[in-house]
Amino acid sequence: MNKNVGVVPLHDHAAHIFHKISTAPMIDWSDRHYRHFMKLLNPHLTTYSEMIVDQAIIHGDREILLAKSELDDDCILQIGGSDPTSMAHAAKWAEKFGYAGVNINVGCPSDRVQSGCFGAVLMRQPELVAQIFTQISEGISLPVSIKCRLGVDEQNVLQTFPHFLETVTSAGCQHVVVHARKAWLNGLSPKENRNIPPLDYALPAAMKDHYGPRLCIEINGGISSLGEAAVHLQHFDRVMIGRMAYHNPFGLADRGVDRSQIVYQMLGYIDRHIKMGGRAHQVLRHMHGLYHNVAGARRWRQLLSASSANYSYTAFKNFLDHQESLHV
Repeated sequence: MNKNVGVVPLHDHAAHIFHKISTAPMIDWSDRHYRHFMKLLNPHLTTYSEMIVDQAIIHGDREILLAKSELDDDCILQIGGSDPTSMAHAAKWAEKFGYAGVNINVGCPSDRVQSGCFGAVLMRQPELVAQIFTQISEGISLPVSIKCRLGVDEQNVLQTFPHFLETVTSAGCQHVVVHARKAWLNGLSPKENRNIPPLDYALPAAMKDHYGPRLCIEINGGISSLGEAAVHLQHFDRVMIGRMAYHNPFGLADRGVDRSQIVYQMLGYIDRHIKMGGRAHQVLRHMHGLYHNVAGARRWRQLLSASSANYSYTAFKNFLDHQESLHV
């Protein structure tokens, strides 16, 4: 086999930024199977779980909700909720399940989350966010961070965002992930809220200048390449990437990683998952972007669609053999 097929073309300096890049907590996407896939592509990335509501952790099936793969030791568990006591109770399970940290969701704009009075709507209540942070921090030894927006709706973010940061840092928060947009809670869907509100990197950059090393600011929103990430790392401590990491995961692959190698490793993972009672589709659905914008992309997507109902190791082996023949 030609080992150079599909090898990611990175300059030497690019590898040095991977430890400063996170994959975003994406609802319905950032499950344990996706995170395992990303850690195979690049073990240096930090992964975040999809948001899990505090009550689901307290009362639900934690063995399913909080499961992690063996590669995902440094995963950060993102929790949603607005009651400090319940949030602290839920966060304790992060420690018991071996997560590396807890992140408080103060950025999700969905109607369902708003009705529960958490997510982005909490940008209006920085003092409550500080209380949640304090109670979680006092109950666990893990680092606790906050993911937020610049503000919501009619807020004057030049005033409210600095106040929000001052409030949570006064409570001891040392790491904030900032989606550099407002959330518009009235009139926009969650999908529209990821694109329509304009990006504003200047305000969080000014806050980074203000706080210096006292506050780790991780920037998120609209970052679609490693090159863009490298530019942001000139101003911010870390970069979080969401949609690009899902739709073009190989764009974050480590040096020397080969697509066919990843496929074979994931086939072994799928085999183990099936033996434990799972379904191939639960894993395969996260892999559509592996051949993004390269020869064989359409055939790959067709294979994944067909395999959702009729999984066949041989079909994947045939695909990889065909890909290899294209480069002989």
